[in-house]
Amino acid sequence: MNETQTASGEAARSRLGDEIVSRINQLATISETSEHLARIFLSPEHRTAADLLMSWMKDAGMAAHLDAIGNVCGRYEGDYPGLPCLMLGSHYDTVRDAGKWDGPLGVITAIACVADLNRRGLRLPFAIEVIGFADEEGVRFSSTLLGSRALAGTFDDSVLEARDANGLSMREAMVQFGLDPGQIGAAARKPGELHAYVELHIEQGPVLEQQNLPVGVVTAISGATRLAATLSGMAGHAGTVPMALRRDALAGAAECIVAVEQFCKADNAGLVGTVGVISALPGATNVIPGRASFTLDIRAPDDQHRTQAVAEIVQRIKAIAKRRELSLQIDVTHENRTVPCAPWLKAQVAEAVAGEGYGVFELPSGAGHDGMAMIDIADVAMLFVRCRGGISHNPAEHVELADADAGACVLLRFIENFKPRLPSS
Repeated sequence: MNETQTASGEAARSRLGDEIVSRINQLATISETSEHLARIFLSPEHRTAADLLMSWMKDAGMAAHLDAIGNVCGRYEGDYPGLPCLMLGSHYDTVRDAGKWDGPLGVITAIACVADLNRRGLRLPFAIEVIGFADEEGVRFSSTLLGSRALAGTFDDSVLEARDANGLSMREAMVQFGLDPGQIGAAARKPGELHAYVELHIEQGPVLEQQNLPVGVVTAISGATRLAATLSGMAGHAGTVPMALRRDALAGAAECIVAVEQFCKADNAGLVGTVGVISALPGATNVIPGRASFTLDIRAPDDQHRTQAVAEIVQRIKAIAKRRELSLQIDVTHENRTVPCAPWLKAQVAEAVAGEGYGVFELPSGAGHDGMAMIDIADVAMLFVRCRGGISHNPAEHVELADADAGACVLLRFIENFKPRLPSS
């Protein structure tokens, strides 16, 4: 490559990064309040954001539409119309008081890559579809991956009866939004329509920053088991019950929480455990807690390992409860399988990373993503982009321009060199 080509390549790379960051900032202004970023499923802000994304898709040379669940869908035809697609994308809804990069970076980067192909008049032997999934976070109706489940044909119609904080059902919210709940099935795609689903996303963790790398190749989206535990003992006067005679439910819960932390810290296979909510009753300063409840979130990149870990953790909690003479109720409230990234796709993502001159580093995703639904109709892969401090779901969430650039260039190289898997392979 001569100096002119090198300069031209660097200029193209800079244009991609600048465009991506500018659009991230523009999309972040679409929020239900100016104090914090919140863009919730089926809200007026959802509609405004969808219209903006569709305008960018059309500018990039794609046909764009809003599907039956509110996903934004753009299509860039291949050598001839109707070819199976390489599907790219992420979600454009947010948590409350969110950062602006989680989700939108994947959608906007994919649009920028298609725009680059369109500027050069380049068509490929497959179509490219870019999807902005309408609801991945599950904030409004407490059910995640609604957009991708609809596209994958696995949407659970019972969710339509779920109600938001204002008592409005999802069915009613869809009608107000201008969508027909009876047509959700129309959003579903057939497996043969997709070669693969590939998502670029911020890491939402500190590993790439520790490795001093702008991008990483995801090995799997970790499965998760969530449990709710309640310990019951005996409430009593804080001043009159001797320590040796107490059946303190909160103290028992505290010991359980430390046991979970110690168990997961001792694991070297990607296991993580979190107690995110704890409550105690009666909740008075001068009363020994007679009842304590806490949640558990256990994740690992391997289902068998996670299942075994959950069983061991439950046994340790039971032993603590028995020793402390506390009754225990513990229930599984949520279970998601691990989604491995397809080796043939992962290899092509790694080749693109190496082709851009970066070290190839593999890591699992502890957070859930739309690929967990898309695996039902296509092989999936993910490319992580470094986020500063590993901070996410927080206004401080940030990606440097150079890293946004790096992610875009890797994704563009992947697209241009993508080789669909042969049916016999």
